[in-house]
Amino acid sequence: MSMTAELQTAAYITAAVLFILSLGGLKDQESAKRGVWFGIVGMAIAVIATIWGPGVEFSALLALVLAIGAAIGAVVAQRVEMTGMPQLVAALHSFVGLAAVLIGLNSDMTVHAFASPAEEVIHQVEVFLGVFIGAVTLTGSIVAFGKLAGRIGGKALILPGRHLWNVLIVAASLVLMVLYMQGAGSWTLYAMLVLALILGWHLVMAIGGADMPVVVSMLNSYSGWAAAATGFLLGNDLLIVTGALVGSSGAILSYIMCVAMNRRFLSVILGGFGGASGPAMEIDGEMVAIDADGVAGLLDDAHSVIVVPGYGMAVAQAQQSVAELTRRLRAKGKSVRFGIHPVAGRLPGHMNVLLAEAKVPYDIVMEMDEINDDFPETDVVIVIGSNDIVNPAAQEDPNSPIAGMPVLEVWKAKNVIVMKRGQGTGYSGIENPLFYKENTRMFYGDAKASLDELLTRIT
Repeated sequence: MSMTAELQTAAYITAAVLFILSLGGLKDQESAKRGVWFGIVGMAIAVIATIWGPGVEFSALLALVLAIGAAIGAVVAQRVEMTGMPQLVAALHSFVGLAAVLIGLNSDMTVHAFASPAEEVIHQVEVFLGVFIGAVTLTGSIVAFGKLAGRIGGKALILPGRHLWNVLIVAASLVLMVLYMQGAGSWTLYAMLVLALILGWHLVMAIGGADMPVVVSMLNSYSGWAAAATGFLLGNDLLIVTGALVGSSGAILSYIMCVAMNRRFLSVILGGFGGASGPAMEIDGEMVAIDADGVAGLLDDAHSVIVVPGYGMAVAQAQQSVAELTRRLRAKGKSVRFGIHPVAGRLPGHMNVLLAEAKVPYDIVMEMDEINDDFPETDVVIVIGSNDIVNPAAQEDPNSPIAGMPVLEVWKAKNVIVMKRGQGTGYSGIENPLFYKENTRMFYGDAKASLDELLTRIT
């Protein structure tokens, strides 16, 4: 027995309110867990109200599909590690895009009875936009997944006349939409689909690996608008509201991250940022290594310590060791804080999640703007697997790919300990002058193994 339309509407309103509360709860670490639960309950209500609502026949096939999807989701959630979370998010965005494409194509194949010519025009626009946005999201997310997973090179693909090609693809898609609305046939929709798939691929391929956190956020926004377009197509009010929430929040987050990286928002949408504009500045000096005993000695003499985590901490799964080091240093009466750059890691909020998982106190985890002025008075800074977010080239080299990007000014501290697996340039491929400065020491090795060794010297 299906629920009435009135009851379904009430359920949709409840789910929408829970989704809004979920977004509000994710604004800080203290309320994030509650926000996640709001989202889980809201989605459960939405799914139940949809499959038991009017117009939907709950069959054995639908139950089987739901069970398979739930099982796959549970397995993936249990197996994925935090290091794999960025590419997982990108992959899930591609599913939203694929769903929008399939629903749009299905609607085109279905015979509809329209009350007026205006209603038919609106439907055709909904179909075309849903397929277009979904296709761009689909291939863009697949490319982002490949770059984040290391299966596609992180270097930006810069084709000659790339912006012109993008404009031509969009213009051709608009022409095809006009032809589609004039009854030229479904071939126009399929031709646009091919062009949109190429556009999504090209947009993300043209973005350098160092800027992947912004790309993930933008794809999140794209997937939201694709869902909203699908909601209009299906006449599902909850899908429209949810898609608008995801789309707008993703766009706002992308803008915030662009400000944090000194990027223009339009450049993110068009792709192609993150490349060098000239020859890199020459670096003087040499890297000086230090061992666990040396690091322990510096920490023993220090009164104030700032830890700057990066993707290297996630790869090594060293957050628990970092938390233990923090506890021991604070027990000795030392001031220990964390400096978090808005784009640290490969996913927005990546480092905050890791530190919360290790139960690092929220009140000592500081954002870049809150802590940047304190480095000159800091005795020791420990940089764990970070590169771009502590790179002085952002301020000193106008030709650097990250020129003008706000960074954590760790080199102003009395001593800087950089924990790296080797002397490579890291994921972005940008050389870092910090490693060659006189007050910097390189603590080589796997972050977790190195920290565990260090802990044996600090009791």
